[in-house]
Amino acid sequence: MSINPEILHRKGAIKIENIPTEVLKLLNLGYIETVNLTEWLAIDHSVLLGSVFPEMGVSEEIILQITSSLKQQKKASAMNSIRNVSSVLYREYMSSSDYEILFQKLKSHVSDSIRCYATYFLALNENISLKDKFIQLEPLIADTHFGVREVAWMALRKDINDNLDFSIKFLTNWTESENENIRRFCTESTRPRGVWCSHIDELKEKPELALSILEKLKSDSSKYVQDSVGNWLNDASKTRPDFVTQLCERWEKESQTKNTQYIVRKALRTILKG
Repeated sequence: MSINPEILHRKGAIKIENIPTEVLKLLNLGYIETVNLTEWLAIDHSVLLGSVFPEMGVSEEIILQITSSLKQQKKASAMNSIRNVSSVLYREYMSSSDYEILFQKLKSHVSDSIRCYATYFLALNENISLKDKFIQLEPLIADTHFGVREVAWMALRKDINDNLDFSIKFLTNWTESENENIRRFCTESTRPRGVWCSHIDELKEKPELALSILEKLKSDSSKYVQDSVGNWLNDASKTRPDFVTQLCERWEKESQTKNTQYIVRKALRTILKG
């Protein structure tokens, strides 16, 4: 289908009610990506999967199960809908020979929302090691779309928490990636408190466990990564202000770059307010 270039290069509406009808229709049909959070939140997942899943070979019975599950949500939201869709899909395909085929279709789809489904579809699989989950989800962790990247770390958050030592060792290697999205994942996925997710209690009490990751990124060239490192340390400062203060003092002496200075300011914002 040929899409109007003006639609493809749109800036995106600030309010949901201002999204053009044609744009919303194309989004819900899975023909285009969302370009901002407003559009991402406006997706009607029942319409989207009803349009896309038949082409992927998902049966009408499973589609009806998913749409029914969406209607029964106590609290409808974009994240809850994505988890809901993915959970039903995984339940129906976990023992199927078509599991891998469907995963490949989900993760390569033009719609960012469909790619979001792929993250949980794989992360929920208990038959795959965390190492393999990291490797198989790497393209989505590095995705060009902000929504897919956020959902990717949230989908893996429980596994990371349950396998913290391994995760820190693995992600320490990823801090050397040339891709800023991969490097940012290393801190965002392990934030002691995080956003819209459960806390990692062990890192709230012992943030030094993640020093191997933090040290590698203390003067990262990407502001996207810098923000995540600063937020990681700000999280830790709420339970271990001593650790954050001492680390920032040392970094200011060892790494006198603008990048490190920026991270330190973000890291200390809660401590300085107190």
